[in-house]
Amino acid sequence: MAKTNYSEDNIKSLDWKEHIRLRPGMYIGKLGDGASPDDGIYILAKEVLDNSVDEFVMGNGRNIDVTIKEGVVTVRDYGRGIPLGKVVDCVSKINTGAKYDSEAFKFSVGLNGVGTKAVNALSSWFRVQSIREGKTKIAEFKRGELINDARIKPCDEDEGTIMSFIPDDKVFMNYHYINEYVERLLWNYAYLNTGLTITYNGTKIRSENGLRDLLQKNLGGPVVYPVTHLRGKDIELAMTHSDMQYGEEYYSFVNGQHTTQGGTHQAAFREAIVKVIRDFYKKDYEAADIRTSIIAAISVKVQEPVFESQTKTKLGSQDVGPKGPSMKSFVLDFLKTELDNFLHKNPETADALHRKILASERERKELSGIQKLARERAKKANLHNRKLRDCRVHLTDLKHERRLASTLFITEGDSASGSITKARDVNTQGVFSLKGKPLNAYGLTKKVVYENEEFNLIQAALDIEEGLENLRYNNVVIATDADVDGMHIRLLLLTFFLQFFPELVRNGHIYILQTPLFRVRNKKETIYCYSEDEKRQAMARLGAKPEITRFKGLGEISPDEFKHFIGKDIRLEPVIIGQGANIVEILSYYMGKNTEQRQKHIIENLRVEKDLVEAAQEKEIVEEEA
Repeated sequence: MAKTNYSEDNIKSLDWKEHIRLRPGMYIGKLGDGASPDDGIYILAKEVLDNSVDEFVMGNGRNIDVTIKEGVVTVRDYGRGIPLGKVVDCVSKINTGAKYDSEAFKFSVGLNGVGTKAVNALSSWFRVQSIREGKTKIAEFKRGELINDARIKPCDEDEGTIMSFIPDDKVFMNYHYINEYVERLLWNYAYLNTGLTITYNGTKIRSENGLRDLLQKNLGGPVVYPVTHLRGKDIELAMTHSDMQYGEEYYSFVNGQHTTQGGTHQAAFREAIVKVIRDFYKKDYEAADIRTSIIAAISVKVQEPVFESQTKTKLGSQDVGPKGPSMKSFVLDFLKTELDNFLHKNPETADALHRKILASERERKELSGIQKLARERAKKANLHNRKLRDCRVHLTDLKHERRLASTLFITEGDSASGSITKARDVNTQGVFSLKGKPLNAYGLTKKVVYENEEFNLIQAALDIEEGLENLRYNNVVIATDADVDGMHIRLLLLTFFLQFFPELVRNGHIYILQTPLFRVRNKKETIYCYSEDEKRQAMARLGAKPEITRFKGLGEISPDEFKHFIGKDIRLEPVIIGQGANIVEILSYYMGKNTEQRQKHIIENLRVEKDLVEAAQEKEIVEEEA
């Protein structure tokens, strides 16, 4: 084997911004284009917001203004303002900040002195302004490089800090902010900080009842008993049991940070709720019967929290502070006292919860034989056929950015799955091939999941039988043809997930794969187009009579071409359920019997082919005249 040269010239030192730009995943997780709520552009906004919320937590300023307009993100708080002599250092020197002082920021989430530096380095333009004690200081940067270090001047504006940035389009390709994701982020801050008012593009976001409001807004249907809301010192809890879903759904937070991957506090709650319920009813119920259909939100405050990554999506702290109790005992002691007291004082809730546990127990026993056979079928299918082409990396992988990239494509037919399988990244992308159209799962019981081969194998491939705790793929992508049959299959799959695993949709794991409708090319260039508008633009760009191909199905796209559509330039449309949306009503309207309302909607919105052709022709005439 040839020797490689290794000398002093191979040893390099990078400055702070070079390292962040070289390894952005270490600081903000995956990059993405904004289709996923954990994409980097939202992490940038969150890092700036964390600082403003920390000011509120410490009793400084009750309002935060947020705007996102024409690509510019601006966050303005009314706290103390950064000390003017340290404004530049706080946004451009790693490991610089006030949060190492535990008295100044006792329950902060930003402890590493990295957050705003990462935003600065990964922005094409970044501006910080501090207003403090009648004076102001402004600094501007371009990709982390200081371009304007203004002098301190007198100022009569309210004290606080204003940060504005534009995510760098060299790092975040074709990115866009999805309004629903931004609003969800801001609402979570409001739920966790009662008394805080966030104004987003002119709309006020405020919560008076904390986690109770969070659960009420995210319930997708009827519940077994009213939301139980408990508060203690450095801990808050809201919980109920759903009357329609089967898994477990959790919203967990640490110091105001949404820990989407859970962590020690969430694990402590899952363990503690079982013990407290068993003790209250004086019966050793199965843990699964107690937790099935639970929807809960838990928030804890921890001194010097330890997270598993810079993006702070999973708590690793075993204790609530340097001198505090263990996380397990802290959560258990709280529930032992507060939940036990609540159930004694509210017998209607206690009775409803008891009936739910007994019903889950009966259903589990009735399904036990079916489940065993279903698991054996799933195992045999995985071993002996090509239904699931698995990938090498799952959510158990230690590298955070690779866990986030883990993707399962659900396809229709062998031809489409064959093309994706050949083109995919075998490390992070798996393929599941459907056989025919799935059942309409609306109104069916969990029994059908085990008796129907397709549903059973999808559940097994994702490992979601007992909730999202063991979810094997972070992204579940429905990849069907852009025709009537493909749309129908897509709708049936969404019905399946919403009927049995709505938390999978609510937590932002379900996507629709966007594939090109047209290929426009000449001898020098090929352009893939996702709409009629893109096709017209491509034709104008390529000049006289380019070759145009209309893709009728995924199977018509060769593996070599598919690499362009499921690689770094993949286009995904997230499936989003808005806050307050009632899943039962949605499924009833779209997938129930032919209701009068749905018939009326179809009649009023029906457009035949003739209408579509005329509309396209009118648009072309208008564009030509312009």
